[in-house]
Amino acid sequence: MVKFSSSFPLWLSLLLIHGYNVLVKAQWPSEGPIRFYEFKVQNTRVAKVCTSKDMVTINGMFPGPVVYAQEDDRIIVKVTNETPYNTTIHWHGVRQKLSCWFDGPSYITQCPIQAGQSFTYDFTMVKQKGTFFWHAHVSWLRATVYGALIVYPKTGVPYPFKAPYEEHILILGEYWLQDVVELEHETAASGGPPTPANAFTINGHPGPNYNCSNNDVYQIDVVSGKTYMLRLVHAGLNVESFFAIANHNLTIVEADAEYTKPFTTDRVMLGPGQTMVVLVTADQPLGRYSMAMGPYISAKGVKFQNISSIAYFQYLGAVPNSFSLPAKLPSFNDNLAVKTVMDGLRSLTAPVNVPRKIDSELFVTIGLNVQKCHSKTPKKTCQGLNNGVMAASMNNISFVKPKVSVLEAYYKKINGYFTEDFPGVPRKFYDFVNGAPNSIPNNTEAVMNGTRALVLEYGSRVQLILQDTGTVTTENHPIHLHGYSFYVVGYGTGNYSPQNASFNLVDPPYMNTIGVPVGGWAAVRFVADNPGVWFMHCHLDIHQSWGLGTVLVVENGKGKLESLPHPPADLPRC
Repeated sequence: MVKFSSSFPLWLSLLLIHGYNVLVKAQWPSEGPIRFYEFKVQNTRVAKVCTSKDMVTINGMFPGPVVYAQEDDRIIVKVTNETPYNTTIHWHGVRQKLSCWFDGPSYITQCPIQAGQSFTYDFTMVKQKGTFFWHAHVSWLRATVYGALIVYPKTGVPYPFKAPYEEHILILGEYWLQDVVELEHETAASGGPPTPANAFTINGHPGPNYNCSNNDVYQIDVVSGKTYMLRLVHAGLNVESFFAIANHNLTIVEADAEYTKPFTTDRVMLGPGQTMVVLVTADQPLGRYSMAMGPYISAKGVKFQNISSIAYFQYLGAVPNSFSLPAKLPSFNDNLAVKTVMDGLRSLTAPVNVPRKIDSELFVTIGLNVQKCHSKTPKKTCQGLNNGVMAASMNNISFVKPKVSVLEAYYKKINGYFTEDFPGVPRKFYDFVNGAPNSIPNNTEAVMNGTRALVLEYGSRVQLILQDTGTVTTENHPIHLHGYSFYVVGYGTGNYSPQNASFNLVDPPYMNTIGVPVGGWAAVRFVADNPGVWFMHCHLDIHQSWGLGTVLVVENGKGKLESLPHPPADLPRC
């Protein structure tokens, strides 16, 4: 159980226990000490929901170990792969300033760590603090290989809110009885959608709503009148999720590891890849209150797990094993509940340094496609809509990962693995939401499959419009950009129109994963000041597998600390 007090001496002692100093020169000047960790990728026997199975974990833990650090600390993690599966680790939300080689997505910034091999990740938390997480970024191992990365403010720097009585990490996940690598292979071979998870989990525990799980439940013991900080992390694979605590309000104070103005609500929604910090005051009568995680499903015709995962918010002094008061979650397709939370997110300070003048305007459509069936065994391999093969795309190009990493091919100028011609705008404009073709699969195919990158000049000020499409179904897509955070300056329903769009350029939230509204659009802005190759993709892994992603290549600058460093000596080979 991940549980610790917020008092500075205790969490500093945790840092000292979990990490120690190593005298190695960093690529980016590090103001803080070095934290060293060792990850062993292992097969571990786990029993859940009436079934035992072997699954891939880090150090035999599920969820994996928490990595602790402070702002500007350097983190070194040696990863040794003791399983037969390829693996990588991505440090989600870490901007990897001049450390692109250690970002982690397979075939984007590195080849996978193969069986029996090791690779050491080495990066600095440059001007970053808050709630992050790490996860596997190869195949669907992310379903079991994940853990929290907690970065505290520098010593002596308080939170911008009253220090909580205790802090707790709550990681939301999905659990399959089937081996997830086999599940991915079967899904890809079928051409159809994936099997829904057998259970949702909170810190790896399904909770009492599932068979054989009455005692497999996470619990936080609370003192009446005290305020608790809950660090929420969504490590799920294919489903966005609502979260609520029965009869208690949640005050959001951080989103995607950036402070926000306090915003109080009775429920929140997180997509895979998003983190959020909420404050909860134990201000109700003594008792046991349910903390619930349930699905948010915005697409039409999708099969999903509809049983909520439950954890307990247990008041000390309440009757032991008493009946838990149920948490009230929104209905599974409540788009307004999602919008209400997003409307409440604002950067803590104002005005923020959002780019006003734009050098590069990008317009990227996102959505699903259905390819025509060309198989000799269509019943086995064409199980998508109308006997087609499911796909996904950005600007109607379905991304294909190459056989070597894009970063290595770019750095070493190796031709033939990717092209630098991803279009900055769609091939044609039309009514993306309502006027999309729907004679599936006859006119819903992606124009092409390919590994096409978009090149940005160092220092360019970028505005990116992300537009959902209704080619197959409109859907909320959690889009994650590696290597950067961005200001979410606007969003809305329908088709984006520059004449009608309303932008917040005063205090927009600063995020790394944005849920593009179902049947709508989102506008983000950032400065391309971190050279390297950066993956931009939907964080629903099934969509990523189908091709919903692309690569941004940010060129070197001309000043000091504006060029990509040499690759590390132990960089894995394909």
